[in-house]
Amino acid sequence: MAELTEQIKNKLSESNGFTGVVFSENINYPMIEVPKERLVEIATILRDEFKFEQLRDIVSVDRFTKNERFESIYNLYSLTNKTRVFLKVKLDSKKPEVESLYPVWQSANWAEREAYDMMGIVYLNHPDLRRMYMMEEYEYHPLRKDYPLMGLPGAVTLPKK
Repeated sequence: MAELTEQIKNKLSESNGFTGVVFSENINYPMIEVPKERLVEIATILRDEFKFEQLRDIVSVDRFTKNERFESIYNLYSLTNKTRVFLKVKLDSKKPEVESLYPVWQSANWAEREAYDMMGIVYLNHPDLRRMYMMEEYEYHPLRKDYPLMGLPGAVTLPKK
């Protein structure tokens, strides 16, 4: 694993034109923070050159900070190398949006829709970005930290008995 991580670090280094890429560790697995403008490019490199064939999950995070409030974290797995890596993108507080990874891994479809529905992160160029759990006209995102714990009174009209 350490050898593969070093190869990825060398490929995504500043000398190869990749600025703003930060490497760290998360639960003993590499975490690669990338600029959102380079997400699709770096994801494609990880898939094609380093054999990360699977996008297993996407996690959305609300840090509830003034700048870069949201994060989209991608759990990638390599069947060839039997290892995983996490890819992280920080997103703007006012307009959290990033390119969809659906063209790279089609498994991004449902996970991006869920993050959109629950957290309000917009995945640009997603083939079918619509809500999964909440009604389409519902204007709130229940997993955001500013969402009231008891919900919004009257936000959802329930059917009469």
